[in-house]
Amino acid sequence: MKIFFDFLPLLLFFAVGKYAGNNSEWAARFATDHFGFMVSGGVVGTEEASALLATIVVIIATSVQITWLLASRKKVDMMLWMTFALVVVLGGATIWFHNATFIKWKPSVLYWAMGLAFWVSQTIFRKNLLQTLIGEQLALPAPVWQRLNFAWIAFFGLLGLLNLYVAYSFPISTWFTFKAFGVTGLMLVFMLAQGFYISKHLPPEAEPAKVPDQSP
Repeated sequence: MKIFFDFLPLLLFFAVGKYAGNNSEWAARFATDHFGFMVSGGVVGTEEASALLATIVVIIATSVQITWLLASRKKVDMMLWMTFALVVVLGGATIWFHNATFIKWKPSVLYWAMGLAFWVSQTIFRKNLLQTLIGEQLALPAPVWQRLNFAWIAFFGLLGLLNLYVAYSFPISTWFTFKAFGVTGLMLVFMLAQGFYISKHLPPEAEPAKVPDQSP
């Protein structure tokens, strides 16, 4: 249930973007009639309608997500706050200028911000951010933590570049699919690879103590 809740804004972004892209004339009319007051010039064209509607939906969904967490007195992760800030700022620019460029940059900015946080914590503050986040669950040597930290830095950096490559090299419908499923798949593969690497460096489990034989 939590996984579905976490991915709901992304799934809605994908669903609305794909549907609007396949019905571009309807999407342009709908966006102009209902959201024309939010865009410069008041008219939304067929080319930008899918990105605009998907962006509006993801802003609303993320806002509802955070509101529900706060109302339930649950912790809102820093990643979600960063996502919300970027989707409001860059998504707002996409809506006003009815230009998908801004929302296309949002994932890359988020990935690079996360990579920068990992790099700054390691190189400047001498504090391994990854170890701080999950170190209580894993006992690993310091060099292993350092390699894992820099692996995440490289992954976030490359993921940001890959997002821009797909965004500017393929139709926006392909980018919607990549953002919803391609990034998720790459993240899963990367985490599985890290899990395999970590398993080789975990300390051996202590053998259970043998019970003395009490038989006569």
